[in-house]
Amino acid sequence: MTGISDDPERALTSWNASNTHICKWYGVECDMTMNRVVKLNLSHKSLRGIIAPALFNLSHLAILDLSGNFFEGRIPVEIGYLYELQELSLSFNLLEGSIPEEMGFLQKLTYLNLGSNKLIGEIPKSILCNGSSSLQYFDLSNNSLSGEIPLESQCELKELKFLLLWSNQLVGEVPLTLSNFTKLEWLDLEMNLLTGELPSKILSNLPNLKFLYLSYNHFTSHDGNTNLKPFFASLVNSSNLKEIDLAGNRLGGELPSIIGDLSTLEQINLDTNLIYGPIPPQISNLINLTLLNLSSNLLNGSIPYELCRMGRLERLYLSNNSLSGHIPSEFGNMPHLGLLDLSKNKLSGTIPDSFANLLQLRRLFLFDNQLSGKIPPSLGKCINLEILDLSSNRISGTIPSEVAGLSSLKLYLNLSSNLLHGHIPLELSKMDMVLAIDLSSNNLSSSLPSQLGSCIALEYLNLSNNVFEGQFPASIGNLPYLKELDVSFNHFNGKIPQSLQESSTLKLMNFSYNNFNGNITNKGSFSSLTVDSFLGNTNLCGAIKGLRNCRRKRARHFLIAILLSLVITPVFCIVGLRSKFRRQRPVLSTKSIKDERETHEEEKYPRITRSQLIQATGGFSPSSLIGSGRFGHVYKGILADNTPIAVKILDSKVAEEIPGSLKRECQVLRRTRHRNLIRIITTCSRPDFKALVLPLMPNGSLEDHMYPRHIVKKGLDLVQFVRICSDVAEGMAYLHHYSPVKVAHCDLKPSNILLDDDMTALVTDFGIARLVKGADENVSEHDSASYDSTDGLLCGSIGYIAPEYGMGKHASVQGDVYSFGVLLLEIVTGKRPTDVLFTEGSSMHEWVKSCYPNKLEPLIEEAIMRYAPSGLSANNRKIWADVIFEMIELGLICTQYNPSTRPTMLDVAHEVGLLKQYISSPSVEDTSIN
Repeated sequence: MTGISDDPERALTSWNASNTHICKWYGVECDMTMNRVVKLNLSHKSLRGIIAPALFNLSHLAILDLSGNFFEGRIPVEIGYLYELQELSLSFNLLEGSIPEEMGFLQKLTYLNLGSNKLIGEIPKSILCNGSSSLQYFDLSNNSLSGEIPLESQCELKELKFLLLWSNQLVGEVPLTLSNFTKLEWLDLEMNLLTGELPSKILSNLPNLKFLYLSYNHFTSHDGNTNLKPFFASLVNSSNLKEIDLAGNRLGGELPSIIGDLSTLEQINLDTNLIYGPIPPQISNLINLTLLNLSSNLLNGSIPYELCRMGRLERLYLSNNSLSGHIPSEFGNMPHLGLLDLSKNKLSGTIPDSFANLLQLRRLFLFDNQLSGKIPPSLGKCINLEILDLSSNRISGTIPSEVAGLSSLKLYLNLSSNLLHGHIPLELSKMDMVLAIDLSSNNLSSSLPSQLGSCIALEYLNLSNNVFEGQFPASIGNLPYLKELDVSFNHFNGKIPQSLQESSTLKLMNFSYNNFNGNITNKGSFSSLTVDSFLGNTNLCGAIKGLRNCRRKRARHFLIAILLSLVITPVFCIVGLRSKFRRQRPVLSTKSIKDERETHEEEKYPRITRSQLIQATGGFSPSSLIGSGRFGHVYKGILADNTPIAVKILDSKVAEEIPGSLKRECQVLRRTRHRNLIRIITTCSRPDFKALVLPLMPNGSLEDHMYPRHIVKKGLDLVQFVRICSDVAEGMAYLHHYSPVKVAHCDLKPSNILLDDDMTALVTDFGIARLVKGADENVSEHDSASYDSTDGLLCGSIGYIAPEYGMGKHASVQGDVYSFGVLLLEIVTGKRPTDVLFTEGSSMHEWVKSCYPNKLEPLIEEAIMRYAPSGLSANNRKIWADVIFEMIELGLICTQYNPSTRPTMLDVAHEVGLLKQYISSPSVEDTSIN
């Protein structure tokens, strides 16, 4: 067996030393008596190549672990010679072909893991039915295996505790023989093509079952898909049962009252089925439940107040049903409730004042109901609320100042499509971390307060279909991260502020049907707009195609120009003279004004002054601006030695609110070295000016290519996107697993992925990165504190944030995996996660999951049309369809609600590496991933 390591020191260096005994080779262990190799562990060493048959001459081998590498080809049939083998793990490689029948000779196996490869064909009967009863762990998940589960009556796997077959193409019913495996604790068959009734007879004989995952198959309930009682009754004797997932099976029937007898349950997912009828009050007996998901069913009746007795409940999803009646005031008695989703029902009445008692509430979704009355001011007491969505109801009255002053809102406020009136409270300016505000389709009036310019993090603002009047505040155009603005169908007048045109971030704007006047140019952010953004403003004119031309009074203008020139010329002379004297003043060295700690941190980098950066960027001119983010602006420039650079300047307001952001980014970049992570050239830090100097990436960001402002040529194809995803995954895997300090990036998204000359992707922007505690014993307390200082920040950007962060959980590497999964789904769908959030009312994960697996064909076809080059052959088209399908599956796996069920970034890197290798060499006819 040969392999190549990507690490600075090769993993198999000792194997080449002639003077080293084999028992001292890396990863090798021998027994104490005969010096025979009994253990070989080379997991996660970036080894490549094939698994050579000669390896299996180690006839006394008891443990073989080659997981997490890049081994390809087939599993050699010679593996059957390892008669003493007890543990075998080949997971997370690129292995393909079928599983050899000879593996059935390994009768001493207790642990077998072949998950996350490219294996095809049927599962050999010989593995599960070879007369051995010692197997405890069996994992063939995340492959492309087909056929039925080969368990027959002679299979005696009485010690089996884990059976993991998720994400394959298995068909048929769950074999009845499984009922003999009474020690089974974990059964995961989700994301297959299994059919038949829910396996109640089998489950009733599994008293030790803890985790049951049967989601996204084709199961039905009993009695012609009308009766769920036998299924839940079969689980009553499983006294250790913690989680049930039956989502996406189209199960019919009512929820039986016996569900309340499963008192040990902690999580239950029954969403996306055809369950009808009322919610049984007995469900309140599940006192240990932390998550209950009944969304996207056919439930009706009222929400039972007994539901509110579940004191440990953290997340409750009842959306997209036909529930009616009032929202129980008893919800205020649920001290741990962090997410409440009652959207898309027929609920009426008012919003309970008791919500003020929910001090842990972070996300409240009540949109698309028939709620009336006023917004209770007591909602302002929900001091941890990050999302408030009351849109599409019949709520009247004014916006309470207490609610407008919810400075905790970090994601979005949506009060659209109601009957609200009055003015916007000045307190709304306190939402300085909110990313989106939608107040459209109400009767809000009066002028717009200029204080909205204090909502410094705002990216989306929709005020359309109201009766606002007066001039539009220029301060809103100065918002540093504003991307979309819609003020159509109001009574605004005056000129459209110049600050909007000069914005470096605005991409979509709609000023239609107001009373704006003046000249509209086609420069700056307006250069990408069409006349559709200005309809219904009869007094507008300008250079946008479709607008009338502005008339010029040439003679008068000419006379004024002459008079002004006579006045202004001497003024310019005086100003020029003053500027000359100013330039002659000596420039202070940056080092002389740094504090002692920053000087110590940066002394290894070449010093650079602010003046040098001003000169390099043309005075930070708008023409040099290449990007803006939540924490600052990025300019391109050229140093005196002709080195092209990117200068990231930290926003002064953000610097005050988030001290240490520049230092944190420096520390992360200084300690990490990887081809897919941006490197730091130097820094410049003064009390009033902080900047990072980075290499200039000539191909911009991934976002630039996904959503180009001007389409002058066809964008990237799928091959390039997969390669970029592979680069990103490799860089993130390094941060999570190999970096000297284990780092959670916390803000992975397309704008933070840069592309160099040859389109290699580099992850950037570590301004809110976290050091994961316990990752490096040598990290000082001072360093740790510098990372932990971001704990008050939102862990990411809207649409990419892991759901557990909304529950107040600390930043983790699993959160980065979630963000990467969203990125995969975004590439496939061509939609921003925020677009999905605001148009579909759901997360990217939920929206794509609702299409999986039977409704994916339109998504796949659209992706092929979007990314395919002209003349794509039929065979390559099939390959592309397979890759897109795999990207969807991987994206869904990465964005699972439960962080513990997501793969590691190392595992993800291997999966994307598989796709990269496959799509980059599609030369074999009739090949397929599946």
